[in-house]
Amino acid sequence: PETYRRNATRRWVLSLHHKILFPITTIIIMEVFISKMRKLKGIRKLILIEEAWKAIASANMADYIKYLYKTVRKYFGEAIVVTQEVEDIISSPIVKESIINNSDCKILLDQRKYLNKFDSIQNLLGLTDKERSQVLSINLANHPNRKYKEVWIGLGGTQSAVYATEVSLEEYFVRP
Repeated sequence: PETYRRNATRRWVLSLHHKILFPITTIIIMEVFISKMRKLKGIRKLILIEEAWKAIASANMADYIKYLYKTVRKYFGEAIVVTQEVEDIISSPIVKESIINNSDCKILLDQRKYLNKFDSIQNLLGLTDKERSQVLSINLANHPNRKYKEVWIGLGGTQSAVYATEVSLEEYFVRP
């Protein structure tokens, strides 16, 4: 089922789960975004692509994402891709360079499962040794009595840190 919610006058949330309609609807959504991006001067714009591996896996969609990343900043906008595997981005010859080179803010979760190939990830993302140590320290020394996970945020090579993200106990126990 498709989901559409208009949360505010300027924010739309769309969720697509139909296999056949996914690529078509995604292109329509992105075209609408690009049209709005060009017309709304001086207004901050953002497009967030959740589960980006689906789009990156398609050569046509990957080309489109590459175009977005190379264009959106010129119009006071930002493109964000979210994926569970760094490999989804770095294994794509189409989007790898455009996403990495045009992303001032990088957010990484626990990367210890990539420890044996983290040298190449560090090199590709342009992480310093300090940033590498920060990323690989995520969730190593969490307090046992608190329910939180850590995340690394790097801002354009000028600032980086590991942050704890914690939900309330009510939210923690209600989660499915």
